Amino acid sequence: MRRAYGDTSFGAGCLMARRLVMQGVPFVEVMLKGWDTHENNFPRVRELSTTLDQAMASLLDDLSSRGLLDSTLVLWLGDFGRTPRINERGGRDHFPAASAVVLAGGGVKGGQVIGDTNADGDEILARPVTVPDLYRSVAWLMNLDADKTRFAPSGRPLKTVDGGSLIAGFSRLKDPP
Repeated sequence: MRRAYGDTSFGAGCLMARRLVMQGVPFVEVMLKGWDTHENNFPRVRELSTTLDQAMASLLDDLSSRGLLDSTLVLWLGDFGRTPRINERGGRDHFPAASAVVLAGGGVKGGQVIGDTNADGDEILARPVTVPDLYRSVAWLMNLDADKTRFAPSGRPLKTVDGGSLIAGFSRLKDPP
């Protein structure tokens, strides 16, 4: 099983995540650091993608074969998109205008792409999705009240999701309200 996930800390983390899900842990985070490729982008992304591809594919296959994928939402995202142009150090800088997010399981309708950019990847052409839209949709899939205010240990109020709208057509379970 460990070989299937890959001999990496990310692979071990994905295997542990599956084990935690099997034990009923409701939220698990696995990190693969190093995507901030401001320099030397292409070799770094090739190496990171090899690690990611093996572990993520194994996680999804494993969850599916155990009947857990339908009830487990898997999110893969970073903190920023990357510029479509290569900088002078052979890297890609932060680009908050467009980013990629992968969702699987947990009621997500698979095999679709939501949103579109132009061929250069620097302009959104169709179906823009904001961060609050994504978070509101994830909260809806998880049966969380996106409008509920929670409180930090310091007493500071925190909105679960600040604004946003549900993404139309993303769920195979039912249409959002």
